[in-house]
Amino acid sequence: MRHTPKGGAGDSGTASSAGKPVSIGTVLNQLREEFPEVTISKIRFLEAEGLVEPKRTPSGYRKFTPADVERLASVLRMQRDHYLPLKVIREHLDAIERGEQVTLPAPAAPARDLIEGVPEAGEETPTASRIGRAELLAAAEVDEAALADWESYGLIVPHAEGGYDIEAVTVAKLVADLGRFGLEPRHLRVVKAAAEREAGLVEQVVAPLRRHRNPQTRAHAEATARELATLSVRLHAALVQSALRGRP
Repeated sequence: MRHTPKGGAGDSGTASSAGKPVSIGTVLNQLREEFPEVTISKIRFLEAEGLVEPKRTPSGYRKFTPADVERLASVLRMQRDHYLPLKVIREHLDAIERGEQVTLPAPAAPARDLIEGVPEAGEETPTASRIGRAELLAAAEVDEAALADWESYGLIVPHAEGGYDIEAVTVAKLVADLGRFGLEPRHLRVVKAAAEREAGLVEQVVAPLRRHRNPQTRAHAEATARELATLSVRLHAALVQSALRGRP
């Protein structure tokens, strides 16, 4: 069993003061004081990834020690504050356990000026729903000709049985805003192609999770896909901002 020493990255006062092993439900309640978005599925996923190794009772129930809870808190904190991947987090925690000094990167600040409206990594997004063509036109404040033009370039894609995903409203508004700067749908094909490549990359990562035998791991696939997509958008925004600053 791995432990995070007191005074290190995991010292947060999250663990039970009694020092007795507790159930995953109790762990969830303790962690939610600092991480209200955490779920049991998330804890199980971190266990499946080897970030924590709770003991098991003869009947198979997980039992987490205070050190396990502190380790989970450290993992969640490094994800939230520094956007570190799990592999790097594991290396940091293992180094702390060996008594080594670990220097974490400066807390990451999302580029809100470029990605307003993009949810935080791990944040729940609204349940997908459909809207009709008239609703889309009204919400995006565009006419039929503009929508037909966007559809011809694949920027807006209706479902075969009719209707659009709710995300089509956001896409339509952004395309309209870009149009005011002289960017036409044909100019945005490169953006569409980049988005499809990024989506393909995310799918490569989550595909093994969807095929996993563990039902909790399969259920976590969608949350992982959302988190990866959000991080991908942030990376894209940061790279665009960096490229623009580098221009004369």
